[in-house]
Amino acid sequence: MKNFKRVLGILFVLGILLAAYIWFFVINKPHRNFETAKPDITMNARQCYNEASENKLHPGGKVLEIYGVPSSVEKSDSLVVVVFAFKEGMFGSSGIRCSMLPDNQKKALALSTSDTIYIKGFCAGYNGTDVVMEHCSIIQSPKNK
Repeated sequence: MKNFKRVLGILFVLGILLAAYIWFFVINKPHRNFETAKPDITMNARQCYNEASENKLHPGGKVLEIYGVPSSVEKSDSLVVVVFAFKEGMFGSSGIRCSMLPDNQKKALALSTSDTIYIKGFCAGYNGTDVVMEHCSIIQSPKNK
């Protein structure tokens, strides 16, 4: 009976240590800062879209830095999306859609559709019509040089 209580006590302490480890290193891990992250791939926006649509590039899960001339900037509630459109489909334009971080939304809304810009962000993947990028920031544009 004495050994049973000792083994039970050791298992209890190990269980608490395991729960603390899971909490600190799995559940409560820090979020990645995409503004300061180094890009895994840097390429022209049109080339990125063409390679993703032809299954030559699987950009999902990587930090991309793309450059090109944006087609439009869309605003919906608190979301600002910079769009690089390359094809017209049945349901609208197809291309690259970059959801901007809150700190970069004013810069995005001030963009001209005639200037080449550099945008960096996390690529969520290709959904059949668009390359979807999230947590994007404007790296370089003629207005912030």
